[in-house]
Amino acid sequence: MDKTIWNILLVRGLSGFLFIENHHLPMASCDSSMHGGKVRMNFFEKFIALVTYIYDPIHYWWEREKTQKFVASLLIFIFLFWLTVIEMNRHGVLPEFLGQKIPKNPFDAVHLAFSLLLIFEVITFIFVLPCSVTMAVAKQLEILSLIFLRNCFKLLIEFEEPINFSAHLDIIFQIGSYAFGALLLFISLTIYQKLKQPREGVESGVTIYYFVGAKKCISLLLILIFISLGIYNAFAAYYGKPHVNFFQEFYTILIFSDILIVLISHKFFPSFKDMFRNSGYAIATLLMRLCLTAPIYFDVMIGLMAAVFAMCLTYVYNRAERFF
Repeated sequence: MDKTIWNILLVRGLSGFLFIENHHLPMASCDSSMHGGKVRMNFFEKFIALVTYIYDPIHYWWEREKTQKFVASLLIFIFLFWLTVIEMNRHGVLPEFLGQKIPKNPFDAVHLAFSLLLIFEVITFIFVLPCSVTMAVAKQLEILSLIFLRNCFKLLIEFEEPINFSAHLDIIFQIGSYAFGALLLFISLTIYQKLKQPREGVESGVTIYYFVGAKKCISLLLILIFISLGIYNAFAAYYGKPHVNFFQEFYTILIFSDILIVLISHKFFPSFKDMFRNSGYAIATLLMRLCLTAPIYFDVMIGLMAAVFAMCLTYVYNRAERFF
């Protein structure tokens, strides 16, 4: 009877079904009631089942090997195509009406490729969010390090051939700042990954299932916002209107989503240490958001501050397991 209840609750959510089966969840943990041999689910159970049904196929489609290979091939094609178009424009091959709209600096192709790579990494982050809070923070730091690298190539656009280094010393120092900042973030990420520890199974599988289901709902909302921002920027570019800074806006939205996760997690994991850890990770996201709008050099410092804060928080949380 236990399997009957949870199979109906999960509907067709594949990952949720496997999770329930592997953890042998007890019937007593389910709030559903039996009437005449039929399972009656409350609204929350139906909602989580619906979210799982919608989310899991999308997640599977994005993470499968075929999709990832297509994305990689698409990035290569766009980079080579845009680089070719820029070179054609530099040599005056393109018509005048196109030449006025297309840049002539080949580093614009690198900047475009990295921008698209970041967008695809943001999509991956959205799907990582329900898996683990610590994994989500790690993914945010990965994206921030790629933003620093992208800024390096963005600054290279300021150079004109032949390159005069003496006239661009300030830009060279800025590129070095972002490059070393990205390297230090990579080192911090390596340490952070080693500090992460699997959560001890003190909570029931039902509790974890509902909590993950709630985070899947947030991920679906982020996907809708992500698509909306993309459509808005596309129309803004077409009609020549100002567009929103995608990554700044997205990190702002992440702050509110992290706060929402903190509030939701308090329902399932009400202990002080869990609430403090999740709230602290929201602060790390806030620092990363401030980093994106800070002046040059200060943005790198704030980004590294967010990484160090996340590492210290994870270390203290792991050490505090024995005291709380």
